[in-house]
Amino acid sequence: MSSFFDYIKFSDKKGDGGKSDFPPSPFFLRGQIAIMRTMLELLFLPVLFFSVIVHEVAHGYAALRLGDDTALHLGRLTLNPGPHIDPVGTILLPLFLFITNAGFLIGWAKPVPVNPYNFVNPRQDFAKVGAAGPLSNVALAILSAMMLTILNLSGLMRSFSLVAGLLQYSVFINILLAIFNLIPIPPLDGSRILSAMLPAETAYKYDRMMRFGPFLTLIIIWMFWPFIFTIVRTIEGAILTVALSI
Repeated sequence: MSSFFDYIKFSDKKGDGGKSDFPPSPFFLRGQIAIMRTMLELLFLPVLFFSVIVHEVAHGYAALRLGDDTALHLGRLTLNPGPHIDPVGTILLPLFLFITNAGFLIGWAKPVPVNPYNFVNPRQDFAKVGAAGPLSNVALAILSAMMLTILNLSGLMRSFSLVAGLLQYSVFINILLAIFNLIPIPPLDGSRILSAMLPAETAYKYDRMMRFGPFLTLIIIWMFWPFIFTIVRTIEGAILTVALSI
């Protein structure tokens, strides 16, 4: 798929409508593209925030359907960003990645509280609640791809290139959120799913890894990020290829 920057056109016309004898300076072009890239990354932030908030709200709604209304009583079943803001995951990390020009933005929202003792089958239902988050991100990625298909079929891809860029980012970030959260390391969602599949005694020992979870997660990111990123890009490419070939 062509990126947003493929659609940027620089006029070579003077103010009186005549043609310029000289092409724009490479430094001018580079500066304009850098400015537009920065502006687009700022526009990426609402897409990121919306995606992580939907992820957490999905956990809360799944828990509510299974008998736990903790998130409801705490006002977390809302798309209003306020109750979901995590100082590190929602503000500091995205800001750090933006300032350091990391090339991508990612973050997380404040986890929705869940009380598994309100479930009929605590282990199995807790796993279902865990799966709801990544599934919501997969749904958002598919929805974004469908909207790209509509733009492409209607011939409006170039006219709405900014929207196309945001939708492409939405596909990427939601696939990344889904895959990353499925890593079976506490407190990521994948650990809840794996714990439900283990024998009770083994699951108890496994769940005790929770205190080491953040440290292990950082190690996983440091060691396997290129591998994770490759998987995400491959899936994103496949989705976009299908979306734009219809």
